[in-house]
Amino acid sequence: MEYQISIVSHSPDETAAWGRKLGTLLEAGDVVALIGELGAGKTTLAQGIARGAGIPEESYIASPTFTLINEYRGRVPLYHLDFYRIEGPSECSGLGLEEYLGGAGVALIEWADKLEALLPRDRLLVRLAYLDETTRRAAVSATGDRSARLVRALKKMLPGMEGH
Repeated sequence: MEYQISIVSHSPDETAAWGRKLGTLLEAGDVVALIGELGAGKTTLAQGIARGAGIPEESYIASPTFTLINEYRGRVPLYHLDFYRIEGPSECSGLGLEEYLGGAGVALIEWADKLEALLPRDRLLVRLAYLDETTRRAAVSATGDRSARLVRALKKMLPGMEGH
């Protein structure tokens, strides 16, 4: 059974706020796949998720475009991956992705669509779309049992969302 919700955010602060709520729900082994064009809000959402996962405010959460992977310690370890500069799976052979995906922490992946074939079957998929200068829409969908539980829990935390 697929679970999906739609979230409309009217500001970067709103995007970060619902990301914080999602971050409080995440556990070791969870994979959050972020997809969206430049400026869609992926990094803003990632910053909120990190705060919700207990990453201290002193840790600046930036998109790891050049390093590809940043690791943060909080309530649960957070592995922030960015595949913007990756063309395909062959470029990831030496990264040790298997240690980050479904491992001891949460894998939060920007530009996840570039390596979809390497991602675990059960993942939380977040498609962000740019609606206007400040408004974004996130389609959040589950691809397995654990991610379905996350969608249900997030829906309870954010009443009034579209979806089922």
